[in-house]
Amino acid sequence: MILDEIDKKILRLLQENAHYTLKDIANKINLSLTPVHDRVKRLEKEGVIEKYVSILNKKKLGNNLTVYCQVTLTKQTYDTSEGFNQSILDLPEVVECNYVSGNFDYMLKIIIPDMESYHHFHQKKLSVLPEVSLINTVFVISEVKSTTVLPI
Repeated sequence: MILDEIDKKILRLLQENAHYTLKDIANKINLSLTPVHDRVKRLEKEGVIEKYVSILNKKKLGNNLTVYCQVTLTKQTYDTSEGFNQSILDLPEVVECNYVSGNFDYMLKIIIPDMESYHHFHQKKLSVLPEVSLINTVFVISEVKSTTVLPI
């Protein structure tokens, strides 16, 4: 899909604040309401806009620890990967899971209340998965940047 500059302006505004009304967007980009409405609907229909969400403050919810886990599987086969993928989908603590290249197979981002909670997660949920061979853990000391805004 080809995005023109007006589409990009609309997307930038919606990434900034998904609560902007169509009227707000129209005023900010100097366009009338109907074309803005049509463009937003097209962007939704085409899947450029997947969904609208609220971003929650993890610390105010008691999730003070961010952890990255580098996971190596027992075998690098399709069945092993699929088994691991399905297991990870059932772990709400895992907010991101990426199959990667390099010295390990997966990079997980885990949001959890504290070190004790992570220890329980590691011992009772992650390390017991039959596909897991090795877990290397990195704890975030300070978050420098965290954004959901994609470059457009």
